Amino acid sequence: MNLFRNIILSLLALLIGLSTQAKNASDSIAESKDKLVYKFDIKREIGPAAWRQTKDAFQEADELNADLILIHMNTYGGMVIHADSIRTAILNSEKPVYVFIDNNAASAGALISIACDSIYMRTGANIGAATVVNQTGEAMPDKYQSYMRSTMRATAESHGKDTIVQAGDTIYRWKRDPLIAEAMVDPRTYIENVIDTGKVLTFTPDEAIKNGYCEGIANSVSEVLEKAGVKEYTIKSYEPSGIEKVVDFMINPVLQGILIMIIIGGIYFELQTPGIGFPILASAIAAVLYFSPLYLEGMAENWEIILFGAGVVLLAVEIFVIPGFGVAGVSGIIFIITGLTLSLVDNVAFDFEPRHIKTIVASLLLVIFSMLVAIVGSIYLSKKLFSSNSFLGHLALSTVENAEEGYVGVDMSAKSMIGKIGVAMSVLRPSGKVIIDNQIYDAKSEDGFIDKETEVEVIRFETGQVYVIKKESDE
Repeated sequence: MNLFRNIILSLLALLIGLSTQAKNASDSIAESKDKLVYKFDIKREIGPAAWRQTKDAFQEADELNADLILIHMNTYGGMVIHADSIRTAILNSEKPVYVFIDNNAASAGALISIACDSIYMRTGANIGAATVVNQTGEAMPDKYQSYMRSTMRATAESHGKDTIVQAGDTIYRWKRDPLIAEAMVDPRTYIENVIDTGKVLTFTPDEAIKNGYCEGIANSVSEVLEKAGVKEYTIKSYEPSGIEKVVDFMINPVLQGILIMIIIGGIYFELQTPGIGFPILASAIAAVLYFSPLYLEGMAENWEIILFGAGVVLLAVEIFVIPGFGVAGVSGIIFIITGLTLSLVDNVAFDFEPRHIKTIVASLLLVIFSMLVAIVGSIYLSKKLFSSNSFLGHLALSTVENAEEGYVGVDMSAKSMIGKIGVAMSVLRPSGKVIIDNQIYDAKSEDGFIDKETEVEVIRFETGQVYVIKKESDE
């Protein structure tokens, strides 16, 4: 037993020793390995797509255990709500986040840049001009500016203060002066030797370095890492996911026009055929492909999609339930056009300010043109594809059933009885029953009232009914 125990203990000691050696070797490799730099681009308008990609990039950086996140930026700004989300993600990141401003970091881009731990700028780049404006460049009301001012100040303050000893005195100074961040929003802000009132602050690289808003000037990513003291590194670049690539592809105006044609064409072909079949399925799929990327991009609002759906329902009710074509049908068409058009416009709720007019008109023209092409094309294709000479001709009934050839929709046997004599089986007032050749028929008197058992003569036949008169007396 003692021998067996000693063997077990020896094996455990050996395993522990090997494990320790492996750990030490692993630690040695970890210490000597290159730093992993995770790089992703923000080179577009700050909006839903930029925010989605930022979330994906930060998640992947965490999964790869990256040492550093580097944002390669060139943007004129965008939506404050998404810029604030990106800013928050940067401030909450446990990994250091650097930004390389390749050319522009304006407006929302400035907010995101200030949130980063280090800022590097290319020669000729700029950062600032963060006043909240609409699409025409006009400043928004002060309630928007007030929010942006406080957000910019808070972002600058998040980097803390430097401790400086001068003449034996300890001085605490903001690493990034919050007042400078506010001056990028508010033209009323005055900072001595930096900015006068009446101007919105924008820094060049040298000015940004002088005022603590840039760590250095670099003209490439490798220069940024060199100035940041990262000597040995491996760069892993963010690649948009399949969904992101699909969304970017699907919001192409040409493809959107094609999808509108399929939506309208599918509805048209479905109305020409009985039941529910492939055309309406194609139309439904096209509608999903049309609205989904626009919804993800933050352009299509819920009410715009509902408006389109309500238009389709109204149009169907007008065609299948209500005779003729009236208010429901016209309203349905208007709803469909409105829903398709406004989904292409980046607006919030019913905010139809002048800045949206140009976009609305362009979107409306795209929708109407696509619908007209779809309708004309559908009419043309329905004639060509289902003609007797086409390869789909066997799917359509092209034979004409002429009456001269014996094709009728009702029993025509009574027509041969014109001129025959019968007897009124009941009183004709003027309709009733008659007996002709021992057969009972529906009849209608052309002479008005005819008594029962009066002899009658068949004079004509219409709509499956014989018409009779009193038989003239032989006397």
